[in-house]
Amino acid sequence: MTETPVAADEVLRKRALDALTTARARTRLLTECVDDGELTAQHSPLMSPLVWDLAHIGNQEEQWLLRAVAGREAIRPEIDSVYDAFEHPRAERPALPLLSPTESRTYASDIRGRVLDVLEAHPLHGSPLVDSAFAFGMIAQHEQQHDETMLITHQLRRGPAALDAPDPPGGGTAGLPAEVPVPAGPFTMGTSAEPWALDNERPAHHRHVDAFFIDTTPVTNGAFQAFVADGGYTDERWWAPEGWEQIRRHGIGAPLFWRCEGGQWLRRRFGVTEPVPEDEPVLHVSWYEADAYARWAGRRLPTEAEWEKAARHDPASGRSRRYPWGDDDPTPERANLGQRHLRPAPAGAYPEGASPCGARQLIGDVWEWTSSDFLPYPGFAAFPYREYSEVFFGPGHKVLRGGSFAVDPVACRGTFRNWDLPVRRQIFSGFRTARDA
Repeated sequence: MTETPVAADEVLRKRALDALTTARARTRLLTECVDDGELTAQHSPLMSPLVWDLAHIGNQEEQWLLRAVAGREAIRPEIDSVYDAFEHPRAERPALPLLSPTESRTYASDIRGRVLDVLEAHPLHGSPLVDSAFAFGMIAQHEQQHDETMLITHQLRRGPAALDAPDPPGGGTAGLPAEVPVPAGPFTMGTSAEPWALDNERPAHHRHVDAFFIDTTPVTNGAFQAFVADGGYTDERWWAPEGWEQIRRHGIGAPLFWRCEGGQWLRRRFGVTEPVPEDEPVLHVSWYEADAYARWAGRRLPTEAEWEKAARHDPASGRSRRYPWGDDDPTPERANLGQRHLRPAPAGAYPEGASPCGARQLIGDVWEWTSSDFLPYPGFAAFPYREYSEVFFGPGHKVLRGGSFAVDPVACRGTFRNWDLPVRRQIFSGFRTARDA
């Protein structure tokens, strides 16, 4: 039986409502677990004060859902420039006339109440911005991306732990091959069908990829410790020139938040100091560190196309899946997403999330650096604004794939593309390696 347009709209409204509600609950968790002094403090010049993120979330929601979608008059136009991410670098934001924590909460709550009224009544068809509730999905993804940013700030802040979560399920690589083959041939990269996919994921297009091998799991802390112990950070052979200059200038000799005491590697994780677990994927490494490890191991980072083919291509059907396991949405049995846990799961976890080639943990746990620059796909069209993707295209940014434990499912899929500067280490980044067949 064919679904009526009204029934289809109701399904979309529920999906959008659920996504917005989930995002706001997480925002509250991240901003209510610390006092107002912690909210207004800048815990690192790399990050905004938490209170800036909170009001920015509300301001973007007002601009897109109340003004652009509903056509309503601006409620707080005087703060637009204060919360414009392109107008003010993060290091300068504490000096801006920011809303107080109480004002920020009130503003974001007021906007959300009005947005829910719009969602209940506004047609979800008739223009690209509202078709399939795109704008609502975009804003839910935006809030979740800032929640991930705020979680990074929590990791950078000093002081006792403010967050808690259960440990992820166990893993284990016994019986698993170290690498899996991916055969040569074309596959469909990107998407033209995912309704909430962002502009840089579009359009779907064919790519040919030569045969290669890719690690079954992300590189672990234990494997990375071998690189450190072998003098990897002191041997220029393994480093790109810019990376070598970076680690020498800043005295970098291990992943961020690691330190060695009495011959044991320890790490600081959300206010807790603990031994570095050897079986977990390595975390908080830059692109340069990932690239150097891969060279030391006699391998390389996978290209973005190789990563996506390993994650999505089903050789039995010849089609590309939404996720490694199929087209169904993520579940707790398939991937470590949504801040359910505050750490990656051990390598080999989530067998139900394996891809057709046999690779595991391609979604969730750690963002995975690829060798590729962030570039547009053939036929790319900026939508709904250039500043989301287009201004970042070029050799200055490297692509990361797959999401992390800090990423919500609404902002993670087999086509989702993240990007960052190759020096970035505070993000929840790891990697896996590849080699030519």
